[in-house]
Amino acid sequence: MALKVELVSPEKVLWSGEATQVVGRTLDGDIAFLPGHAPFIGALDIAPLKIWPVGHDEHSGVKAAVHGGFVEVSDDVVTILSDVAELAEDIDLERAKSAYEKAGELLATNHADAEALAALKRAQTRLGILDYAYAP
Repeated sequence: MALKVELVSPEKVLWSGEATQVVGRTLDGDIAFLPGHAPFIGALDIAPLKIWPVGHDEHSGVKAAVHGGFVEVSDDVVTILSDVAELAEDIDLERAKSAYEKAGELLATNHADAEALAALKRAQTRLGILDYAYAP
């Protein structure tokens, strides 16, 4: 038995297919979806998302940086509607490092800057997806 999974951003469908597992993070914390999961709707946090396509081992799969949105699960169908999402292969490492450093500089002068905190979290997520040392 498998899940039917679709990862969608406002611009396009980033990934669609069958998977054995999906792991992501809602505003309430980390969550994993397996076949037979109870119906669920949740708001997504800025965080990594991993999809294990059917036929892949536990060390491979689809990695994405998800920057908010919603996830819905019903009848073994997982739909991820993201405000912004990037597959690992589409993330520019140098740009992500630059964004991380810039957000850090802004926070050094104003610790309460919500926009800089969100930018830092997005950059950390991108770098984390690439298994980079800046990962949270």
